[in-house]
Amino acid sequence: MVVIGVDRSALSELSKMSAASQAERAVLEEEFNWLLKEEVHAVLKQLQDILKEASRRFSVPTPGMEGQLKQENFILGSSTMDQVKGVLTLQGDALTQADINIKVAKSTQVMHFTFREDKQWKLQQIQDARNHVNQALQLLSSRDESYHFKTGAEVNKLMDAVMMQLTRARNRLTTPASMTLPELASTGLMRMFTPPMPGDVMVNLYINLSKLCLTVYQLHVLQPNTTKNFKPAGSSVMHNPGAMFEVNNTKFEVSHVHKVECVVPWLNDTLVFFTISLQLCQQLKDKISVFSSFWNYRPF
Repeated sequence: MVVIGVDRSALSELSKMSAASQAERAVLEEEFNWLLKEEVHAVLKQLQDILKEASRRFSVPTPGMEGQLKQENFILGSSTMDQVKGVLTLQGDALTQADINIKVAKSTQVMHFTFREDKQWKLQQIQDARNHVNQALQLLSSRDESYHFKTGAEVNKLMDAVMMQLTRARNRLTTPASMTLPELASTGLMRMFTPPMPGDVMVNLYINLSKLCLTVYQLHVLQPNTTKNFKPAGSSVMHNPGAMFEVNNTKFEVSHVHKVECVVPWLNDTLVFFTISLQLCQQLKDKISVFSSFWNYRPF
């Protein structure tokens, strides 16, 4: 029989290492439980406070209280280009008044348009962004301070859902809808003005980041003998001169494009709030991942 000797000093070292590992694990587990119980709720409270401020910027009047919401006038134009000038009145998510002057290309003629008194133009981008912020707030309020998170995965799932809403809100403001020129020609916006827009002028109003933008297209009709190279333009936020399209069997080409814009300060505020909130969510997820790397066998 061969007797294998046991190195008692090695066993002692292994025992110490195991005890140290268990002690470290106990400390980490205590820290993680504190994170789930205290820090997660502190972050949720901070997120709620920030997003309530963002939601307040998007405030809309309750029925019968429309006069309570402040009207803001924005002057669109530039000192270097006077082909298009305008004043737009924004109230919450709606343009309630517009006063636009367009100087016709290669002419001294100035066309003047205003919104009809019975019309206002809803900015869908602002409506959608506000809705996403409110959905994020609902997600956060569903886990009040008495709620006990049991796993990191549960926290991550909530953070992912909140981040998805905030990313969608931000994208609605930073990415205006692409439209074809026939789609633009058929929007209700073209029927908002008095006097009516002539057939050779089209306008578009949208939000881009924190700016309220007005784009004016001047058109000319393509004669039948010049349409052999006709190539309809696709979807775009802004079309360039030379873009072609067809409406009611008439072919047009864009001859001139003018864009004027103005910063809306409270939209800039909301974009900052979105950035800060997304960073807070990601930082919390990063802390969770630090603990999960120690216990990769445990569902975090």
